[in-house]
Amino acid sequence: MKIFTLFLALIAVALIAYNITILDFSNLLGKDSTVALISIIACICAILLLLILHTSKKIDRKIKEGK
Repeated sequence: MKIFTLFLALIAVALIAYNITILDFSNLLGKDSTVALISIIACICAILLLLILHTSKKIDRKIKEGK
């Protein structure tokens, strides 16, 4: 599971990097820039969810060790 979440996080970071290259900083509300901004926000949300999952698994592991 750890490798899977790491793989997904790396894909999300790569997508953020790609979408930053698509952004047109002179016209951030243009058609292509809007899609890129939405994609960047979605990737950040995905990374946050993966971090929450990782923390949840770590807490679960510690609870199971205590029993």
